[in-house]
Amino acid sequence: MIITTTETVPGKEIESILGVARGSTVRARNIGRDFFAGLKNIVGGEIEEYTKLQAHAREQAMERLQQDAQLLGADAVVNVRITTAMIMQGCAEILMYGTAVKLKS
Repeated sequence: MIITTTETVPGKEIESILGVARGSTVRARNIGRDFFAGLKNIVGGEIEEYTKLQAHAREQAMERLQQDAQLLGADAVVNVRITTAMIMQGCAEILMYGTAVKLKS
C-alpha cells in the first residue's frame, strides 16, 4: 500500500477514486508519565514519555488508515493529512485521513 502526502503517485496513473480513508486513535496521559513530565518541566527539555506516546498514536492511526483503505480496495492513499484534537484535558485524538485510490496496472 502506497501512502503519500502528495496528490499523485509518481510514475502511476490514478484509475479511480474510492473515497476517504481514515484512521484514528484517542490517547490519554497516565499518572506515571505525568509525574515524570512534571519533573522534566521544571528542568526543561524534551518530555520523552509524551514523545513516545504521540509516536505510537501516529503509527496506530496510520495502520488504521491503511486497513480502511484496504477495505475500500485501494492500492494507495494520496493527499494524506494528520490532525490532532483535544477531546478533554489530558486526552487527544490523532486522526489521519486521505483519498483512497485505485492505480492503473
